[in-house]
Amino acid sequence: MEKRWGKKWALICLFLFNWARNVSSLSVTVSDMECVYEYVLYEGDTISGNFVVVDHDIFWSSDHPGIDFTVTSPGGNTVHSLKGTSGEKIEFKAPRSGMYKFCFHNPYSTPETIAFYIHVGHIPTDHDLAKDEHLNPINVKIAELREALESVTAEQKYLKARDTRHRHSKLLLFSAFALS
Repeated sequence: MEKRWGKKWALICLFLFNWARNVSSLSVTVSDMECVYEYVLYEGDTISGNFVVVDHDIFWSSDHPGIDFTVTSPGGNTVHSLKGTSGEKIEFKAPRSGMYKFCFHNPYSTPETIAFYIHVGHIPTDHDLAKDEHLNPINVKIAELREALESVTAEQKYLKARDTRHRHSKLLLFSAFALS
């Protein structure tokens, strides 16, 4: 009985490791321009993610232009672009495989901390899989469920980063009020 559970846990851990390898989450401080790179294996894969400027409520005045965000494909074309924002969710299909560049530009000299999360999702097609007589169509459904779960996880990370930003700004507001 113990051996069976050991094998099951090993399979579960292997599945989770395989699922987590396509996920990147980090925090980056942007003074001028910072870029992050992510490799996309297949044309048509879904690239999704989000970013939030963590401390924007504290230091930004109403005239702050915001952060610019640009995604560049391996061919050098701009695939996705946002201007003057404090955070956003993104999702698009990769026009080709290769190394994608995700760049943040901060027009002010004050460093900004950005919570950034990116995921490259791939749902196998019939062409990617072995013949139907060899594999069960459930494998495709499992991949679709994995991507749906990834979407929920991405939303949670986005909301957590926004919550951190709001808590940070409230803490500073209360500190400033207490000093007054």
